[in-house]
Amino acid sequence: MASASAIGTELPPWWSAFVIVPRVQGTFVQTSDSAVFGKLKRKGNVRLAKAGRLHVVYEDGLELIADGQSLIQFDPDTRTAQRMDLLSAAMEAPLLRLLTDPAKLGKTFIIESFGNDQVRLKPLKAGTPEILIEGSGKLPRRLKWVDASGAGQVLAFVEVHIPAKDFAAGTFNFQAPKGTRWLGK
Repeated sequence: MASASAIGTELPPWWSAFVIVPRVQGTFVQTSDSAVFGKLKRKGNVRLAKAGRLHVVYEDGLELIADGQSLIQFDPDTRTAQRMDLLSAAMEAPLLRLLTDPAKLGKTFIIESFGNDQVRLKPLKAGTPEILIEGSGKLPRRLKWVDASGAGQVLAFVEVHIPAKDFAAGTFNFQAPKGTRWLGK
């Protein structure tokens, strides 16, 4: 389990609960503020489960699906899919590491308490963004970071909870629709 910061401040109770929850489900709003693209807002649904399993569906249909080994990105507008190694993708996208394996964040970040119910993830690797997370109960509620393009990003979980039952079989398996073109193959 991730430890408290070097300054000795105890992490908030929601953090300790989050790293061990078996599954999470909810909706989110992601906002981006970029000098190039201006302000953008996207909504979607997310399901997370232990062992690196993730299923994100944006309102526009874009999907990210991780089965614990691979991450697949599917764009229904172009009918294209791309498969990546989950560990490699998580090294490049720290938010992905937070969502798929929060208990192992200590390998890539210094985790420290940062005010009331906030946790700051300070990267060990240069060029990786710092992430500020606000949480309550047993879950994170809002994440803030600046991406590689310099855009400020905020991911707010609107309705997030721990489902009582496991997700249906196949939730974290991608079934390519007929006519899907695989990129990089």
